[in-house]
Amino acid sequence: MKKYEKGDVIKGKVSGVEPYGIFVQIDEYYSGLIHISEVSDKFVRNPSNYATLGETINVKILDINENKHQMKLSIKNISYRDLPYRRKPITETKSGFKTLAYRLPNWIEENLKNAKKEINSIDK
Repeated sequence: MKKYEKGDVIKGKVSGVEPYGIFVQIDEYYSGLIHISEVSDKFVRNPSNYATLGETINVKILDINENKHQMKLSIKNISYRDLPYRRKPITETKSGFKTLAYRLPNWIEENLKNAKKEINSIDK
């Protein structure tokens, strides 16, 4: 039974970054290369802008050489970094929420007028 299959998305640790690609250590036996052409659909000037040495990333297996325990890998079109979801805090402006409180009655009135117009146009 094979441990890895083509198309699998697995985790690996960046073991090297070169101008032509990113080397990834998968486990104690397997390693792989993300060629610069498999980093992004856009132009990649420097692969080090996409991964740093020692970083753990998700990679997609394109091909496996079982004899050499080497893989061709890709990070195109996958979420290769596990970024935690961070909510941005709501920051109050200098005027605070006064603008909202000031405009809210006008918005309510406008929407009520529009609703009445729609009801009247339906009745006709």
